[in-house]
Amino acid sequence: MKIGELVVMCGMVAAGAGLSGAGAAETLVERGAYLVNGIAGCGNCHTPRGGPMKGVDLAGGNSFGGDKEPFKSYSANITPDRETGIGKWTNAQIVTAIREGKRPDGSLIGPPMAIDFYRYMSDRDAKAIAAYLKTVKPVRHKVPKSVYRIRLHRGKPAGHVGDTPHSNKVAYGEYQVRIGHCMECHTPMVKGHPDLKHRMGAGGRKFEGPWGVSTSANITQDKATGIGGWTDAQIKRAITTGIDDEGIRLRPPMCFRCYSQMTDADVDAIISYLRTIKPVRHQVN
Repeated sequence: MKIGELVVMCGMVAAGAGLSGAGAAETLVERGAYLVNGIAGCGNCHTPRGGPMKGVDLAGGNSFGGDKEPFKSYSANITPDRETGIGKWTNAQIVTAIREGKRPDGSLIGPPMAIDFYRYMSDRDAKAIAAYLKTVKPVRHKVPKSVYRIRLHRGKPAGHVGDTPHSNKVAYGEYQVRIGHCMECHTPMVKGHPDLKHRMGAGGRKFEGPWGVSTSANITQDKATGIGGWTDAQIKRAITTGIDDEGIRLRPPMCFRCYSQMTDADVDAIISYLRTIKPVRHQVN
């Protein structure tokens, strides 16, 4: 099977450095750094790709959508600058924004923030991300206001979300895939939402950026059109280095530089979960 320049796995990074065992030695900030720079891949959207702020970590400003599309949004400045970033937000308010899509002023956060997936993030992981974001360098960068031509809905209150045991490899792999919002990119859309019920992981969404146009791959276990015929080692290589089963380099928006930082245990858990996804025959060109 030749996927070529397709995107293989979006956001599939691990979330567990130091937690595979007791986890007691890992601080919240350390855990948050691992998540932000790994599974969450926050910089993939929130670090500017161009302009005078290009490459400035988490300073925001990347645009998504367009004037003739349902929305034209801009990634937020999520550094702790008090005027243009989230410096005035409390940690609890950051957690609410991530998991429920609501800012402290009551306004709602729209696409491409994957609130429907982030609401499954555990209390500890959400608090860890908030704690880490408060430690990054503040950057003064005012971002344009997003325009939405669709109705935004606040996510349901997350309530209490406990940690997923690392001992349950498949369940922990599923948790990572959820908070990595992998299936948002790798699932065909129906009426503006991923068709998770019928075609989860079947791929086919197109993404345009500085890299050109890439298409999300079918990551179901179908052997003809998905990754059912790939070995575990080939899947791991695709996630961490962006090289597919035939040795062809894959394109962004997969944040391979983020995913290369994951632990082997985390990647193995993700692969274990992917092996349980039902095959969907869907040829992606």
